[in-house]
Amino acid sequence: MSQYVYLVRHGEQQDAEHGLPDGPLSPRGRRQAEMLSQRLGGVPFTSARHSPLQRAAETASIIGERLPALELEPSSLLFDCIPTGEAEETPAAYHPFFGAVTDEEIEAGRAQMADAVAEFLGPKKGESHDLLITHNFVIAWFVREVLGAPEWRWMTLDQAHCGLTIIQRKPGRPWTLLTHNDLAHLPVELRTGLPEQLPV
Repeated sequence: MSQYVYLVRHGEQQDAEHGLPDGPLSPRGRRQAEMLSQRLGGVPFTSARHSPLQRAAETASIIGERLPALELEPSSLLFDCIPTGEAEETPAAYHPFFGAVTDEEIEAGRAQMADAVAEFLGPKKGESHDLLITHNFVIAWFVREVLGAPEWRWMTLDQAHCGLTIIQRKPGRPWTLLTHNDLAHLPVELRTGLPEQLPV
């Protein structure tokens, strides 16, 4: 019996380009969440958690409207965070990112993600399908963890708004990345949130 975790980045936030730390979804963000809910309609979810931040909570609410049997619960382990600070092997191109990040933020993010990995990637009995609606850096850390990549590599893993990443663990095997940032449910005009447009 396999464990599946479905990692979803929240929909596009209204006025995010103005530097607001949180806020409601934009009309496009709501549409992204609606189309994602259609994609997830046939999954036999056993649990669903979301970040307490507004943009993630609204994304979860829209998904819940289409999946009324799904009990969506907030989890502080899914807050937006900075998972690590700079390491010796971190490429110089990423150094400016940490200029505005405090040691306290890094320490809190590291502790949060250690607890999140233990909570959501720990072994379970029977087959499970867990939905986690969260943020770009959090999903990047889970993917990095599954791949066993160096800690700084989370910075190279970007997720689009309402992109779908699925990881799986079969009994006696390590976690496997089944799909990363799958956007098949979104038309091109709804594919937002990546630092650069996809070439295809």
